[in-house]
Amino acid sequence: MGNSTTKKGNFVAIIAMIFLFAMIAFVTNLCSPMAVILKNNFSVSDTLAQVGNYGNFGAYFLMGIPAGLLIQKFGYKKTALLALIVGIVGLLIQWLSGSMGFVVYLIGAFISGLCMCMLNTVVNPMLNLLGGGGNTGNQLVQIGGVFNSAAAVCVYILMGALIGDASTAKVSAAIPALMIALAIFVFALVVIFFTKIQEPEQPKADALADDKYSCFSFRHFKLGMLAIAIYGAVEVCPPTYILAYLTSAKNAVNPGLAMDAGYVGTLSAVYFIFMLIGRFVGGMIGGKVSAKAMIATVSFVAMVLVALGIMLPVEQTISFPGIDYTTLSLKWGEIPVGIFAIMLVGFCASVMWGGIFNLATEGLGKYTAKASGAFMMMVAGFAVMIGIQGFVIDFTHDYMTSFVVVLLAAAYIFYYALWGSKNVNTDIPVE
Repeated sequence: MGNSTTKKGNFVAIIAMIFLFAMIAFVTNLCSPMAVILKNNFSVSDTLAQVGNYGNFGAYFLMGIPAGLLIQKFGYKKTALLALIVGIVGLLIQWLSGSMGFVVYLIGAFISGLCMCMLNTVVNPMLNLLGGGGNTGNQLVQIGGVFNSAAAVCVYILMGALIGDASTAKVSAAIPALMIALAIFVFALVVIFFTKIQEPEQPKADALADDKYSCFSFRHFKLGMLAIAIYGAVEVCPPTYILAYLTSAKNAVNPGLAMDAGYVGTLSAVYFIFMLIGRFVGGMIGGKVSAKAMIATVSFVAMVLVALGIMLPVEQTISFPGIDYTTLSLKWGEIPVGIFAIMLVGFCASVMWGGIFNLATEGLGKYTAKASGAFMMMVAGFAVMIGIQGFVIDFTHDYMTSFVVVLLAAAYIFYYALWGSKNVNTDIPVE
């Protein structure tokens, strides 16, 4: 009977964590389509237009370790509830930014980022622990990633429809998306509050205080922190700058193809559909294929795809389906073959997050909670990578050349999977 109750509790906890995984993507991925709006609404450069991503991901740097400490003190459920309250405040401030200005939007994005960091710190280790670590733990993280990608797809399609003409878009156009996110957060708050979660026992603070070791004693963890920071270029930069490039005017300082934002929003969503498919496959094979093998394979393929995307001539195009939001019908458009190659990187990015987390925290034992917080702190690297690519665009005035940033990021992840993830400190007690 006791074993049956435990399994039932674990199942409910897994469902709750997967639900939160989806919430993270919905709010986080509002920032990239919002950059198109901010660029027009406040007349800023490509680098500054990504201020929402800077605020959102930059918050991880400040909140990563405190989030881990909150889990140690209050547990996963209470930390998740606190995160949702913080997220509601952040969304309300973003809603007010349309009438109160650029800086107010940054503040709202930053507060939302605090929420995303706390939720990520809860979800990833909880799924890994509920799966018992190893391949099964990685499998649960990948399945959670499927729902994460599905939410990201919804955001890009929704925002593409709301933006319409990128040259006239205002913050007010995004209000329906912000209200949907707000409603989902309130719903999540209620669901998690009434969900009974059996939490793993946390080590006492005084037991760790006198420990001469920490998560930072492990080489594979420190290199994994760098890997997750750089990974931001692989997951976030392609859909962000595909959207910016294809909607930018042909006579702009950073010229693009001046395509309809609704159609392009569909393309950006397809990137996350590819991620969704990849994560679904990763979830299915995660119990049989090691995280190391998966990450090494997809990072190598990503390098090839990005290299092709950069080298292929923009004039070489293919037909690709999109959505006509006025008639809710399928329509076809012409996009560069290189853009399609970079969109395919979504398949590769799909399993990277879960795999890197699994490799970086494997074998940490009692250091896992604090390691998760430190790990999430490095998500601030997403903002850095987005900023670096934005800077390259503003410096070269060439969107396609800037994707070399993504290529170099994939190269480091390939190195980490094959050589950097090896734990050389096996003598450290981790019970």
